[in-house]
Amino acid sequence: MKNTTVLISGASIAGPALAYWLDRAGCRVTVVEKAPGPRSGGQAVDFKGATHLAVLERMGILDEVRRRQTGGGDQTVIDADGRALTVIPGEFTGGEVEIRRGDLAALLHERTTGCDYVHGDTITSLTETTDGVHVTFEHAPPRTFDLVVGADGIHSNVRRLVFGPEADHVRFLGYHYALASTDVSLDEAVMYNEPGRMVAVGGPKADAFLVFASEPLDYDRYDPAQQKALLRKAFQHGGWRMPEVVDGLSDVYLDSISRVEVDRWSRGRVVLLGDSAFGNTLGGFGTGLAVVGAYVLAGELAAAAGDHRTAFTRYEEKFRPYARVSRNGNAGQFLAPRTRRGIRARNLLFQSRPLLRSMLWLTDRFATRIELADYPALTGV
Repeated sequence: MKNTTVLISGASIAGPALAYWLDRAGCRVTVVEKAPGPRSGGQAVDFKGATHLAVLERMGILDEVRRRQTGGGDQTVIDADGRALTVIPGEFTGGEVEIRRGDLAALLHERTTGCDYVHGDTITSLTETTDGVHVTFEHAPPRTFDLVVGADGIHSNVRRLVFGPEADHVRFLGYHYALASTDVSLDEAVMYNEPGRMVAVGGPKADAFLVFASEPLDYDRYDPAQQKALLRKAFQHGGWRMPEVVDGLSDVYLDSISRVEVDRWSRGRVVLLGDSAFGNTLGGFGTGLAVVGAYVLAGELAAAAGDHRTAFTRYEEKFRPYARVSRNGNAGQFLAPRTRRGIRARNLLFQSRPLLRSMLWLTDRFATRIELADYPALTGV
């Protein structure tokens, strides 16, 4: 694959993870990202089971991920008076190792310095030719690449340009979530529910995580003030300290819990990776899927000596069954049940050790149900 040129759209997790492997395989990689620069901080993401950890080990970053881990502590579910109802153990919320998204992205960026990162720009058109993909950008001059990868999230620009409008491929699941910094300080991590809405705050991570049931919302994803106004409306008249938490938010990120439904992940020389292909059901598998998917996609390209048709087919055959976990869940129903009865039933799960062990067993099963191939061109083994 030496000198194969690859354009990756998206510089969060999936994009840099793929860039790492393709760079090792001898490709010339460019990563374009709409954001003006790398994003620091962000919510905690986690890795579960031997498969996730094996890929981090092969990347040579497992020890550093562990060094930077957040700790994944327990979270107390409280009532409106702040009294404890049950405890969600850290092993359930934080997997085997948990790290802030921004810290993980920084690790990946540090290990892909041989790649060309272009921030503050975006793709405006993709036209496949006989020998590549002609790409135009909002700011940079046009270029032609051998391959293009859409690793740009659930609202993927690449998927829209190649596969069609977002409305044709993204199914809203009835909930929105928000991640934000907060000036509400608590010694322990707590979660408070009312029917159809949830707020979690406190502890060493000191971030706020909010989930609420709603109809589809039409808003500007790049307008924090508009997003905060929507949150105020969604959590108005809430119990405990809901309004206070919302008023103290900053650096707000608001999005829907949705599922991506694409019949095929590739078309010609263009392929999808991460949330752009698998969706964002917020079930705790997104980052693991992104990192493992990057390894499989790069490995199949290397094994096929750059033959994208063969590689993309093998990538999808191997990875789609593993990624199916993102199609079966909707974390909104678990985090913010729409009825008080549903909230009580969810809380009871954590009061039963057998049920908790069963949930952890299922999580491990979902996280490990793929056989990782050895790709000598990537690992040197």
